[in-house]
Amino acid sequence: MTTPLQGDKARPRIDVHAHLWYDDYLDLVEQYGNVAAVKTNRASGAGPAPEQLARRFAQMDEAGIDLQVLSVTPSAPHFAHREKAIEAARLANDHYARLVAEYPQRFRAFAAVPLPHIQDAIAETTRALDELGLCGVAITTSILGMGLDDPRLEPFYAELDRRGTLLYVHSAGVCCGSELISGSRMAWSVGAPIEDTVALVQLILKGIPSRYPNIRIIASHLGGALPMFLPRLDHKYQVESPDTPELPSKAARRLWYDTVSHDSPTALRAAAEALGADRLLLGSDYPYQSGDYLNRAVAYIPETLPAAQAEAVLHDNAARLLRMKP
Repeated sequence: MTTPLQGDKARPRIDVHAHLWYDDYLDLVEQYGNVAAVKTNRASGAGPAPEQLARRFAQMDEAGIDLQVLSVTPSAPHFAHREKAIEAARLANDHYARLVAEYPQRFRAFAAVPLPHIQDAIAETTRALDELGLCGVAITTSILGMGLDDPRLEPFYAELDRRGTLLYVHSAGVCCGSELISGSRMAWSVGAPIEDTVALVQLILKGIPSRYPNIRIIASHLGGALPMFLPRLDHKYQVESPDTPELPSKAARRLWYDTVSHDSPTALRAAAEALGADRLLLGSDYPYQSGDYLNRAVAYIPETLPAAQAEAVLHDNAARLLRMKP
């Protein structure tokens, strides 16, 4: 079993892509209709029970991870019924606030928001950040079929920009609405990175990164295929999307990306070259990478990148982005 170098406590290793779910929250979102990932979430063992936390902390220590930033995605509280969405979001955020308060050296958390209800999502963002002390907001790559470039989301983005909020974007697990993906049993192996890619290109072509420059957007899974698509986007956007406000490759470098690639050196090198190593953040996808998979999620970074870049990815980039004090 490979054991990565242990983190320096003065410069903690921060894993920005990790999950933890409470059973009553999963019960609620399943009851209200978000069943895309509840079964696997529930079976993952990534809950708040003492034995589950002890196992998590032991694995984090072995992998050299000091702190995880949690989100409930893809089991997000995105429901057409307004009151149901609000109820689920508040429950998730109250749970996370208590957990972070109990384990401040181990956890931060992204807030869940009751989209597509814009004013309610803004209100819950305010509550979660100002009253509960959560560190940002997490949404999925599509919201009940609505893309992230939908004009209805503009007031939400404007408020996140006003606040300078972290926005974490995680794949929804709905295969981009394509039966070609879902019918071939590849929702997470292929569908998830395709969702990531489509959502990020939507944001770029809509000009969200440049029009709302204070939103600190973190994309999951190294941005899907975005590092490979940037030259093509740069060549094609003026024909297909001439109102795009800036070169797509420039816009892509305004975002940050977690390193979840199932330990692909090829993908990590491509992302570092195309996006910049300073835009990459350690991510594990715990609990879906646990045990030796968790160790490898950390170890492959210094094995792949030059030492200075690897150190930035493992330590400095996330600490600076989360505005954590040394």
